[in-house]
Amino acid sequence: MSERRRFERIEFHARTELSQGPYSWLVELLDVSLKGLLIEKPEPWLGNPEEPFIAVIHLSNEEEESVRMEVRLRHDDHGHLGFVCEHIDLDSIEHLRRLVELNLGDQDELKRELAALIRI
Repeated sequence: MSERRRFERIEFHARTELSQGPYSWLVELLDVSLKGLLIEKPEPWLGNPEEPFIAVIHLSNEEEESVRMEVRLRHDDHGHLGFVCEHIDLDSIEHLRRLVELNLGDQDELKRELAALIRI
């Protein structure tokens, strides 16, 4: 059975930090969507899958140009961790929307994804 994604994943590499409680990891971002992200699993991995994480994707060297999401671990396999976004602030969603818009190159697809995000 093939998996049907509601949100197009964008291959994107940026300085990304993942934190949970006292733990913090500088991670390799593999891709991002309007609803989550995929990273390479850092070593050592001490994250608790039952608790939320904070992911910060730095879009530039300026602190205000970043995407900050509260995420939950959705899957852990083959050295990759997939997270689903549970909360994102308005500034971050605007930065993420612009990033997806620039990389999709398809206004209609972006509109469909934004509509699907609002319905969730």
